Amino acid sequence: MVQTPSKPISLEEFLKLPETKPASEFIDGKVIQKPMPQGQHSRIQQKLTARINAVTEDEHIALALPELRCTFGGRSIIPDIAVFTWDRIPSNPDGTIANQFNAQPDWTIEILSPDQSVMRVTSNILHCLSHGSQMGWLIDPNEKLVLVYASNQQPSFFEELGDRLPVPEFAATLALTLEQLFGWLQVR
Repeated sequence: MVQTPSKPISLEEFLKLPETKPASEFIDGKVIQKPMPQGQHSRIQQKLTARINAVTEDEHIALALPELRCTFGGRSIIPDIAVFTWDRIPSNPDGTIANQFNAQPDWTIEILSPDQSVMRVTSNILHCLSHGSQMGWLIDPNEKLVLVYASNQQPSFFEELGDRLPVPEFAATLALTLEQLFGWLQVR
């Protein structure tokens, strides 16, 4: 949902506004509220974040974070999962993780919600890639397919259950098929 303020605001003004539920993003001068995640979205987000962290976090390779505000390139977006290589995780002087991430994720993952615009989500993935992200995924639980955007390549489309999904080089040990990804939706 696009929220049109009575007067245009800057990115800096947007960042001073109180957070909304669900969260709002700042894209091309507009405040856009994300749809509330639903069951399938939440389940894939939970399991995929855990799976990525299982193969990257302990070795200090990368860290996957759900619903993390990333502000860069004139936008403030909240990918469903933002993955940062370990050396790019912002930290405080005491070594703790910072609260603000003013950079693009190395890998951005979006899970399409039923009421969400494919074009808007794709625009955020392309924005990340144009600012240095290595890869972007667009997961559509309803259609059971994944569109993979790799830096400087044509997008790849995955819809066969046995398809192994490509991952960024830093996460090469992550082996995940479409069947495994959408298998997480089964509860019986």
